[in-house]
Amino acid sequence: MAHYVYRFGGGVSDGGKGDKNLLGGKGANLAEMAAIGLPVPPGFTISTEMCTRYYEEGESFPDSLRDEVANGLAHIEGITGKTFGDAADPLLVSVRSGARVSMPGMMDTVLNLGLNDATVEGLAASAGDPRFAWDSYRRFIQMYSDVVLGLDHGRFEEALEIAKEDRGVHLDTELEAEDWRRLTGRYKELVEEELGRPFPQDVHEQLWGAIGAVFGSWQSERAKVYRRLNAIPGDWGTAVNVQAMVFGNMGETSATGVAFTRDPSTGERAYYGEYLINAQGEDVVAGIRTPQYLTRAAREAAKAKAVSMEESMPEVFAELARVFDLLEAHYRDMQDIEFTVERGRLFMLQTRSGKRTARAALRIAVDMAGEGLISEEEAILRVDPAALDQLLHPTLDPAAERKVIAKGLPASPGAASGAAVFDADTAEKRAGLGEKVILVRIETSPEDIHGMHAAEGILTARGGMTSHAAVVARGMGRPCVSGAGSVSIDYARRLMRVGGQEVREGETITIDGASGEVMLGEVATVQPELVGDFGTLMAWADKVRRLAVRTNAETPADCRTAREFGAEGIGLCRTEHMFFEAGRIANVRRMILAEDEAGRRAALANLLPEQRGDFEEIFRIMAGLPVTIRLLDPPLHEFLPHNESELAELAAASGTSAEAIKRRVGELHEFNPMLGHRGCRLGITYPEIYEMQARAIFEAAARVATETGEAPIPEVMVPLVGTRAELGIIRKLIERTAEAVFAETGRTLDYRVGTMIELPRAALLADQIAEEAHFFSFGTNDLTQTTLGVSRDDAARFLGIYVEKGIFERDPFVSIDEDGVGQLISIAAERGRAVKQDLKLGICGEHGGDPTSIAFCEKTGLDYVSASPYRVPIARLAAAQAALRHRQAREALGL
Repeated sequence: MAHYVYRFGGGVSDGGKGDKNLLGGKGANLAEMAAIGLPVPPGFTISTEMCTRYYEEGESFPDSLRDEVANGLAHIEGITGKTFGDAADPLLVSVRSGARVSMPGMMDTVLNLGLNDATVEGLAASAGDPRFAWDSYRRFIQMYSDVVLGLDHGRFEEALEIAKEDRGVHLDTELEAEDWRRLTGRYKELVEEELGRPFPQDVHEQLWGAIGAVFGSWQSERAKVYRRLNAIPGDWGTAVNVQAMVFGNMGETSATGVAFTRDPSTGERAYYGEYLINAQGEDVVAGIRTPQYLTRAAREAAKAKAVSMEESMPEVFAELARVFDLLEAHYRDMQDIEFTVERGRLFMLQTRSGKRTARAALRIAVDMAGEGLISEEEAILRVDPAALDQLLHPTLDPAAERKVIAKGLPASPGAASGAAVFDADTAEKRAGLGEKVILVRIETSPEDIHGMHAAEGILTARGGMTSHAAVVARGMGRPCVSGAGSVSIDYARRLMRVGGQEVREGETITIDGASGEVMLGEVATVQPELVGDFGTLMAWADKVRRLAVRTNAETPADCRTAREFGAEGIGLCRTEHMFFEAGRIANVRRMILAEDEAGRRAALANLLPEQRGDFEEIFRIMAGLPVTIRLLDPPLHEFLPHNESELAELAAASGTSAEAIKRRVGELHEFNPMLGHRGCRLGITYPEIYEMQARAIFEAAARVATETGEAPIPEVMVPLVGTRAELGIIRKLIERTAEAVFAETGRTLDYRVGTMIELPRAALLADQIAEEAHFFSFGTNDLTQTTLGVSRDDAARFLGIYVEKGIFERDPFVSIDEDGVGQLISIAAERGRAVKQDLKLGICGEHGGDPTSIAFCEKTGLDYVSASPYRVPIARLAAAQAALRHRQAREALGL
């Protein structure tokens, strides 16, 4: 019979840190902490396998699970000496989710479960504290009503505010036992008003309702969005953890907190976290009360008055510090920890590898390697390549003028400017239209996840450094300022106020996640300096990677940026981008409108020096490195005007009538230009175009070689080849042009001729095409379009649904579709190299900067990837990780 329940605590541990797939991260780590002797409240985990079965069987549980859960409860009761549902001394439990990977705030939790009208009296008597008991009961009703019964938690918050107003107090902690008793009664009335039935008093009904709700939250909209954004498979499921409650709200000797063993923003080796006296864990992350600093040093640095835990509870803090060091050494990584202190006794509720900024990830990895805790290779594997994007973009210029209107906590570093918006839907909508936005909220919740992802940055009026906004923003790499207490947000009027200053929706603000400042308007930025830990890790990565990393670039600025980021050449220079420049488009249009070859050649003669100048600049910047230049690819009609004013302007400049131009535009119009008269087909029908471009390439290369003494390595790439004959014809044209230039200049240069494999036919006939090619560059953007029959420009309308439904695991335009497109690449690589062993293979589509796609390229044996300039460091690190993992996989197979 299948086994779904695993116990931990009290000397028993049915699992451990190696069981994350089965027990989820939280369950596996609770079992592991219990196994190494840490003070973990006893409990049990219902496995992720049960989650899968729950959905397979129409959201129902097998009868056998009830017996297993009963045994799990008996395990907790035996260790605590309390009985679930006992009116005299009740056992209370928490019910929490726990997926394989951390999904902070995305799924549901219920605390204080097991309270009802009878057990609350027993809890008050056994604890000797009626206030604590009734506070716990009202918390339970509110949380259970929200998570399990689906009621609006706002009505409960409103009732709480009224209760505080009636008593003339501001803080929850100022309410007395009788206040909580009355409020609990009001909460029960709200439930009955909404549902037409009383709040459930049967503790077992409560438990099964919570277990079902936690499993149900795996398919909540916010969880689906988070999984889609973080490429987490939908069939993994979540575990459910049922654990004995310990209470941080039992007076001044009790507390709860969240901490990191190192600073998750900077990576500094210093304890980092917050706590609250006389509170439960939800209070810390929800921002209802302002948390206090964990250490004295952090409090003093922030010039905060509220006493730190190190000062208020020195003995407990010392024990906590020992636990921090033990856990970091045991897991060999920075840990994110939740703890509770119940009447001076420390309990550990969770540990996991902590979310961190890219800068912190770099520092922690490099420092831990330096400390001997991990190897250099492990350090390489510890940093998410995609997270490096946070470091590669500008930060605020220190010399720029700033009109600071508010200051909050520096929750996630980086700077961002954008239009202020006050809800997640608006953020997503405006960002979808290409607008940069800052999401401004009183506090964020898991329902805001889509807007947080769409926004450039996040600003909240409430919440600490471990609030939902801070943790999620750090994980996403978004700048965040949290807890800006002077900011007042009016959702109804769509504005925020700071003192006498009003900022309305759509007005531009800037936030600095490193300083916590909020500024009016847009503030100038400066480029990042990638030195220190970044340089160290990149040097380690370059030692182990096999794949070369090039860049997709055609402007001098992009080429310089890419070279600074470590590009080893250019994998794609798109010459058509040069044709669109204002000073050249007129000659391009004259060439297209010419009635014969002579007219086309005259216009091309005017373009030649400009094109040659472009290539000279690129060759100088990339001195000594390969430069792959793609000959003209798009259909000619894209260069012609399409509105009346541009038509009139071209007519005047060319001496041609507007009617004649319109007729020519009509002649060139294509119903499906992606599959039409473009790429090498232009070179076949108008060879003079490719002849001019080849001449510009070779003349530029010869001139730069003469000037600098360092010969560039031009690689001429022919696009959209589908047959050997096409490539053969154009290769001869290129070779004739090269020989002519070499004769004229007296300089012979090494060069290559190859093709872009972007049609399924080319991939299948790669052995034939390889006879004419020195290299293949896989144009994965178009190869994906032509293989799937999907337009990249239109795919956004439905691909999200395809990913959500599991038709595609990932967006195939973001990560290579390995089953389809990937198979064609593998076939082409194998067949091409069967003909030419030294055939150079690379990819130059957007996939060249995607870590998952880079891993595929490593496995397939390609020679290089080419990525946009700002993704070059990402590709370098991803290539190193791919090489290490490929080696590990082979070693595991004994190869």
